[in-house]
Amino acid sequence: HLNTEVKKVLKNDTGFILQLADGTKDMADKVIVATGGISYESTGSTGDGYRFAEEFGLKVTECCPSLVPFNVREDWVKELQGLSLKNVSILIKDGKKKLFSDFGEMMFTHFGVTGPLILTASSVCARKIREKEVKLYLDLKPALTKEQLDARILREFDANANKQFRNVLPSFLPSKLVSVMYELCEIAPEKRIHDITKEERERFLSCLKELELTVTGLRGYNEAIITKGGVSVKEIDPSTMESKTVPGLYFIGEVLDLDAVTGGFNLQIAWSTAVAAANAATE
Repeated sequence: HLNTEVKKVLKNDTGFILQLADGTKDMADKVIVATGGISYESTGSTGDGYRFAEEFGLKVTECCPSLVPFNVREDWVKELQGLSLKNVSILIKDGKKKLFSDFGEMMFTHFGVTGPLILTASSVCARKIREKEVKLYLDLKPALTKEQLDARILREFDANANKQFRNVLPSFLPSKLVSVMYELCEIAPEKRIHDITKEERERFLSCLKELELTVTGLRGYNEAIITKGGVSVKEIDPSTMESKTVPGLYFIGEVLDLDAVTGGFNLQIAWSTAVAAANAATE
């Protein structure tokens, strides 16, 4: 029954009854639920699998978007739309509590930040970010300690003492980021290097090593690669993917409360659980 919506799954003494959207019914000895999560609704992932599970009394954990970009409060990120940064590190904190840190590639957008590093962070911090705002600190020069970078800045400043700040900044940053850095570190672009104070230099150093962003939330399910949460794995036999309480009913893939970071792991979860369920259902 291709392109046919299943409205309800019922169990009787001989197996299962599937009630279809067109009003007809079909019978099945066993049922494998492979409906996915809520992400990419255009593919049919509308959360039906969670409803099927709950109607059989199975627990479904809280769901939220994952592997998804972040919204940020700062308006200046809009000026950096499309700028991709490689070899940077990020630190995400809730107050003083460290939530996530890693190294990799990210990109600025008109709404905030995205890219592999951000998507991975979302898989760890998604639920916390849905609860409250958190801080993201971007290290643009992770290969250098703060002391080493300060020494480099001093060397560059000494060698270009009579130049304007605008002429020295490109040696540290991509051109697109240069234009917003004047505002962020509060140094006028026309200011001569020899007139820059120690406090201004320290602000510049801080912007390079701890550029602060306020993460206000996640993008929606339509932009999320996967859904975090789902049918609790405590309800499922891990060797067969069969419900522990409803014989003949199996759950596989993203409908389960299983998720991982980027890199093909979520696809592997889908394939591996599918093979386990298919082998068990046909024995």
